[in-house]
Amino acid sequence: MGRKPKPTAIKRAAGNPGKRALNRQEPRFKVVNLPCPPQLQGLAREEWQRVAPELAKHGVLTGLDEKALLGYCVAWARWVDAYQQVQKVGAVIATPSGYPIQNPYQSIADKALEQMRKFAVEFGMTPSSRSNIHVIPDDQDKAPSVFADLAADSLTVN
Repeated sequence: MGRKPKPTAIKRAAGNPGKRALNRQEPRFKVVNLPCPPQLQGLAREEWQRVAPELAKHGVLTGLDEKALLGYCVAWARWVDAYQQVQKVGAVIATPSGYPIQNPYQSIADKALEQMRKFAVEFGMTPSSRSNIHVIPDDQDKAPSVFADLAADSLTVN
């Protein structure tokens, strides 16, 4: 499968280091500060209210991102709950027969943490993923028109 392709805006902001043709038909979505979905409660809601304004402020959150951010917030709440359960009784517990086993909440916490990490990378919420994001200032945020491309091509003499 290989690497995920970089968005055109990121390639353009980096000066198109690979000098490959840019996708001029890539969709562009308006950045928004999404309201918290009503189904989110408790810790998941608190995380949404903490993260969504930051993502919108930095130009990362669009109207299509609601479900991905919802998934991140739910995974966060699940991780906190499972982590607290592990803290109460430990990572290893005893079965009724006395045999030591891993606390089932440890597996839940580990899976939730992995889900959170994947969503966080998608939103540029980790240090390494953030280094791959280049935000274009508003005055440079206009996609070139198809007509500008045609005009530039018609001026080229071979």
